[in-house]
Amino acid sequence: MQRQDFAFELPPDLIAQSPPADRAGGRLLVLPPDTPPRDQTVRDLPAELRAGDVLVFNDSRVIPARLLGRKKSGGRVEILLERLIDARNARAFVRASNTPGVGAVLVLEDGMTASVTGRDGGLFVLEFSDDVLGYAERFGDIPLPPYIQRKTDDADSERYQTVYASQPGSVAAPTAGLHFDDALLAELDARGIHRATVTLHVGAGTFEPVRVDDIARHRMHSEVATISAETATAINAAKARGGRVIAVGTTSLRTLESAARSGSLGAFSGETDLFITPGFTFNAVDGLMTNFHLPESTLMMLVCALGGQARVLSAYQHAVGERYRFFSYGDATLIWPERP
Repeated sequence: MQRQDFAFELPPDLIAQSPPADRAGGRLLVLPPDTPPRDQTVRDLPAELRAGDVLVFNDSRVIPARLLGRKKSGGRVEILLERLIDARNARAFVRASNTPGVGAVLVLEDGMTASVTGRDGGLFVLEFSDDVLGYAERFGDIPLPPYIQRKTDDADSERYQTVYASQPGSVAAPTAGLHFDDALLAELDARGIHRATVTLHVGAGTFEPVRVDDIARHRMHSEVATISAETATAINAAKARGGRVIAVGTTSLRTLESAARSGSLGAFSGETDLFITPGFTFNAVDGLMTNFHLPESTLMMLVCALGGQARVLSAYQHAVGERYRFFSYGDATLIWPERP
């Protein structure tokens, strides 16, 4: 398949620049298996599900991954943490007027330093003089996606974070989860809809475009994912009782399908570079709630794999016509697989 097979026209003014006033106040485009799309709201989600279903959430927490500093020569640098390796080491993007070499020392606020100890492709391996996560929580900024054309403000530290986030490590939010507030979660519980959590720390590679025309030649970025034995057991038990598994976000879906590559869902911990395209066999999920995705992106290919390429592209045309809000702070879709 070709990258251009997943293209669509998106007016720039539909790219959401700020979150809605109400987390669960966004719109929800429902793609049933055999009827046209339906325009709903996120607060209608519980009525679209049934008792015994399981929603699977990614509980990764976004860290304030953008750090500012300077080289010892005085030139300004910007560090974007991509992955924490341990308490004092991280992989990161570094922007500077001249590329720092191995051995260079970057000086940050409050006396923190970061020494360049190596390269990993386009990333720098940095060793910090103290705990990097603690430092980032005090001095870092939340890195908004590149298509949000404004500076981070104080509200983003809360709104670009799910209400259930608990495991720090992501540099981009698992954005489908941004639609959930405590009231919506309570209604799901009251209706007998179960919740489970997995963890996938979203890396900056999630924004990397597909640069090759033949998508079979694309190499997916790798991210760290975990699904516990307890979560796997709970999901398998729910499926055995006839419940459906609905991933909240593509990161939850990729984690579940990485854990179910053998055909059955089990515990998983490690790297995943799973690239899901049309023709993929889904072993774990029965549905997906997700935001609207970039044209020609790996995530657009994923939703087409689940929902059917022609059907999803038609739904996106509907969403554009109805002026849905797109991308991280935008509206959502609930996608059920196309019937064979």
